[in-house]
Amino acid sequence: MTLNGSTPTEQYRSSIMICKKAMTKLKRYISTYAFADTAEEIHFFKEVKPLFYSKYIYFINVYNYLMQLPAGGEDALRSYINFQLTDLQRFFDSNKAFYQYYRSGSTQMDAVYFTRGGFDVQMELEDFEEDEQYSTSHDYKLSKIIANEKFQDYLNLELARIGNCDLHQSPHQQLFPFEHPQWTASQTDAVELLYSIKTSGAVNHGNIDISELVGIFEFVFQTELHETYHKLLDISRRKKDTFIFLNRLRNSFEHFINDKLA
Repeated sequence: MTLNGSTPTEQYRSSIMICKKAMTKLKRYISTYAFADTAEEIHFFKEVKPLFYSKYIYFINVYNYLMQLPAGGEDALRSYINFQLTDLQRFFDSNKAFYQYYRSGSTQMDAVYFTRGGFDVQMELEDFEEDEQYSTSHDYKLSKIIANEKFQDYLNLELARIGNCDLHQSPHQQLFPFEHPQWTASQTDAVELLYSIKTSGAVNHGNIDISELVGIFEFVFQTELHETYHKLLDISRRKKDTFIFLNRLRNSFEHFINDKLA
């Protein structure tokens, strides 16, 4: 049970219903709204609508995961999680071209992917319920990619929990013998640190996926990092000081050395 008396499953069910109501309101609003130009239409179907729909898909994914947890021990749970991760990898592999387009931050095909009236045979074959006036060929696919990335991080975190807790515990109970520390810097600072750890080879000589490092970070600090790749792009686009957080760490440590150990 959580602090408010509801189980994680009940909380995710409530989140699904909240998202569904918000999506209905958003669709109703857009049905009477005329986009000023193509750029505004692209922004809505690439940035705004997936923000709502990806959360809806993600909450459904986690809800189904919790509802179908296998009875059994650690091996059964690990197999179940690995099956889910394999299924997600198949999704990413089958959408490799568009996934790479999204991850690279490309924009040259936005007018095709994120304006209405386009036709995509593959999308027609998928479970795609939206009407043509509220959909483009790829906004739903983008929502699934964002949701599945987040679900992949969730599963990797669950995998990390195995062996660190009694499986009869709720997965949301405290797993440390002490209170989890609180991350008080920004999420962008966390992304800057995690990618630095990854690229420097400081963990497993660099043989670790960034999603695993994110999962470990989320587990230790009991928080969630959102849109890590987009934050990395923001870092790379800084004009003056690219490494704001790393420089702050260096300066604070240098002051500590000078003040305490000099």
